[in-house]
Amino acid sequence: MDPLTHTATGLFLSRAGLNRWTPRAAPILMLAANAPDIDIVTAGGGWLNYLHYHRHLTHSLIAMPVLAILPVLLVRGVSRKPVQWWGAFLAALLAVASHLLLDLTNVYGIRLLLPFSAEWLRLDWTGLVDPWIWGAFLVALVIPPLSRLVNAEISSGKARDLHYGRGAAVFALFFLILYDGGRAVLHSRAVAALEARMYQGQIPARVLAVPGPNPLDWRGVVETKDFYQVTDVDLLAEFNPERGTVFYKAAPDPAIGAARRTRTFQIFLGFTQYPLWRVMPAEQRQNAKRVELVDLRFGTPSEPGFRTSALVDGEGEVLESSFRLGRQPPR
Repeated sequence: MDPLTHTATGLFLSRAGLNRWTPRAAPILMLAANAPDIDIVTAGGGWLNYLHYHRHLTHSLIAMPVLAILPVLLVRGVSRKPVQWWGAFLAALLAVASHLLLDLTNVYGIRLLLPFSAEWLRLDWTGLVDPWIWGAFLVALVIPPLSRLVNAEISSGKARDLHYGRGAAVFALFFLILYDGGRAVLHSRAVAALEARMYQGQIPARVLAVPGPNPLDWRGVVETKDFYQVTDVDLLAEFNPERGTVFYKAAPDPAIGAARRTRTFQIFLGFTQYPLWRVMPAEQRQNAKRVELVDLRFGTPSEPGFRTSALVDGEGEVLESSFRLGRQPPR
């Protein structure tokens, strides 16, 4: 999920009751809820490096204790005021766990079992940014200060600080749980609709339902023996398998084998879940070919989210390879 969602989740965990476990719980939990995304530092090595290390060890179970203690040490060092170490650590551990759970629900996925397994785990319930979660969280953030302005404060300052925003925080966290549960049910319905059809006479080998902003609208990706079909799934309407765009799989080509051996493609192949290869003549050189690979979870060849490309000459040598975001043209 996005940093704002993680930060608000950490704040709500504190206000919901974890602030009784330690002083300065709010900054500790907000930092801990974002701690796994410390892997952003790998972007200094380029976007391909970031793709390789994003949601890597920092998003694994084995790293949780380290990521939980770091915010505690940081807040303790900056504030120079005591904390309750065990309470602060356990609260931070829950905030780190909230980050992993939220990231697990979206289509990007996480490698939760590193270093023992590099398998990507994902639930495909929510997008990387969800406007419904944002809306509910915004309400939960706005209500407490408004209530403070409207209602006279009759409790002591200490009690007020410990209980401030608790009801709104509990609402936000319950909304998040119920919303994701509802998304899970709707996702299963979208997957069932995609699996229950044939596509150009072929049975789907596997299907994917990609979440959109509207919980009732999903983007379906169907893989068959010969092609992928990308189609919209409206859960309020009859699903028509004849609609959608078909992308035929590339025929075996030595240029694909050459591209596969490059570091760029090896890293991307470790990430992509629905790979579509394309091979086309290259305009820059005679007898050369342009090999492209996109992940259909995040777009199509015309509007890709991530794309790798290689220029392979007539001798099967890779002249250049690159990783790009979006529709950036080849160099």
